[in-house]
Amino acid sequence: MSETPDRPAAGSDTPGGASGGSGPESALVAIPTYNERDNLETTVNAALAGSAHADLLIVDDSSPDGTGDIADALAAAHPRVHVLHRKEKQGLGAAYLAAFAWAAERGYRIVVEMDADGSHDPADLPRLLDAVSEGADLAIGSRYVPGGSVRNWPMHRLALSRGAGIYTRAMLGLRVQDVTAGYRAYRLDALQKLRLDTVNSVGYCFQIDLTWRAVKTGLGIREVPIVFTERRAGASKMNGAITVEALWNVTRWGVVHRTRQLRNAFRRGRIEG
Repeated sequence: MSETPDRPAAGSDTPGGASGGSGPESALVAIPTYNERDNLETTVNAALAGSAHADLLIVDDSSPDGTGDIADALAAAHPRVHVLHRKEKQGLGAAYLAAFAWAAERGYRIVVEMDADGSHDPADLPRLLDAVSEGADLAIGSRYVPGGSVRNWPMHRLALSRGAGIYTRAMLGLRVQDVTAGYRAYRLDALQKLRLDTVNSVGYCFQIDLTWRAVKTGLGIREVPIVFTERRAGASKMNGAITVEALWNVTRWGVVHRTRQLRNAFRRGRIEG
């Protein structure tokens, strides 16, 4: 799943930081980027300050605005920061899959997904890591459990997010309140049970896909309340194609899931009858 970088990946040979890749709970924070030059340095510095026991991997999809160069400069200045350059923009899902493979190859135990735009508060990072260290296979930074919230979103964006969550939970029978959340931490050995080689979700549907797989696999999931804040600068990557992908996949998965439930119920009824 790793991509061949266009240029050497800065700081990518061995894990750095306080824990490195060999500690009992060593963690890697994966930060995908595409045209995030106005946000990246602030996000990285805050993430470094937020946890002294996690390394960072910036996964840049050859951003035309020079984000990759900023990433390299940050890696040169901070031994806990690493960079993976990819040849072209291939979507959020592919970027995270490349980061998961990178983390596995270097012996990390926990991998965290974090946006580069400042919407995910690095101050919440220790609580996500603690949840995994305490036994969760997947810790989700949730906007929609008690104590969680969203700041500075327009009403239509909030309505779309909440509506997507309600529809997804209804179709798939999920109890997870924030199925589309992008701020999450996985225990890497549990993550590798999700048949990542069969994942082809591109946009934010990737988060739903992995949540659905985690539930079906029986992973332990814990939702940790967070405050999600709209990006500081730059344009959102959300677009119509991403929404359509999520709607189509959830509907397709839901129809298969509910049909299987009905078939099993019918079979049980015949046996009991």
